[in-house]
Amino acid sequence: MKLKMNNKKIAFVFIVFALVWCSFSSTSVSAQGDGTSTIPFSFDFNVSASEDGGDVVSSLQILFILTIISLAPSILVMMTSFTRILVVLHFIRSALGTQQTPPNQVLVGLALFITLFIMSPVITEVNEQALQPYTAGEISQDQAIENGLKPLREFMMAQVKDKDLRLFLDIAEVEYVESYDEIPTEALIPAFILSELRTAFIIGFMIYIPFIIIDMVVASTLMSMGMMMLPPVMISLPFKLLLFVAADGWTLIIGELVKSFY
Repeated sequence: MKLKMNNKKIAFVFIVFALVWCSFSSTSVSAQGDGTSTIPFSFDFNVSASEDGGDVVSSLQILFILTIISLAPSILVMMTSFTRILVVLHFIRSALGTQQTPPNQVLVGLALFITLFIMSPVITEVNEQALQPYTAGEISQDQAIENGLKPLREFMMAQVKDKDLRLFLDIAEVEYVESYDEIPTEALIPAFILSELRTAFIIGFMIYIPFIIIDMVVASTLMSMGMMMLPPVMISLPFKLLLFVAADGWTLIIGELVKSFY
């Protein structure tokens, strides 16, 4: 009697054969001259106390550096000019009505390099006051962090709004500070982010005004001509692009956006 095996049974047989062969290979031993047999590979994992405290410090420093690297995107977004620039660029694209042109990758890349341009004095100061002395062993890690935060705090203090800062100081139950140095960094950062979003939305509103006027003129013209089935966006888009190019919109907006940080 012939057994008809379908494709599933054949695949099952091959899988079983492969598993048996792998298990046999993993448990195979090599015979030695004295008749004994040993496994060809061995692994040894030991956890022991360090005799040198420097090893522990080096491990903690590596862990600290890896943590900073993992938090670098958040630091870039939350403590620099990146947020305002990116939000304004998205408002420009939405006001033009060009859907996905320019694409998100282009807008993020443009915002990144403009951020590097604006933050270059701060980065230079952090490098000179914190990173280089720390790598040379002239200052401690705590002093390096304090020196590195100082330029960033000065940048954020120049951009933050008083009412946003007062909001988070009230939440933190800080009633009175004698100087800006006494403002906690954990209250300064969210206040700075809130101020950046407010400023970006104000700039976005100003950008929208001329393009909304074009949309209204085109829509009223089409209505008066009885072309109600024709989408106004299809007609207004070329006029908005013409206005934007004629006014050299990218240079004008990016220039004023950069100047808003000085």
